[in-house]
Amino acid sequence: MTDVMRIVLSPLVWLASFSAVYGLNGLLCGHGLVDAAVGSLSVQRAILVGAYGLALALQAAILVGLHMPRFASSSGFVRGVSVATGMAGFVAAAWSLMPVLTTSLC
Repeated sequence: MTDVMRIVLSPLVWLASFSAVYGLNGLLCGHGLVDAAVGSLSVQRAILVGAYGLALALQAAILVGLHMPRFASSSGFVRGVSVATGMAGFVAAAWSLMPVLTTSLC
């Protein structure tokens, strides 16, 4: 893995997951799954919560991977910057995707 890829991987995954979750929300609203429910949880909310969890799991895996000697850079500066952008990507995903848990869907 190149040093540039180590630095930008987490923000790129955040960008893709943000686009995917809110695009998925639009698709689900457009296809009328708003009223479908499984127990007390709507199908749309369950799908979006799963996508939110997957996005956080990917960010956490990237952050753990950046700490492993196999994927870490030999440069201390690059290692520090890549871990910082990894943490920023995790926080950005947690914060920007949180409305799928707390707000109305459509």
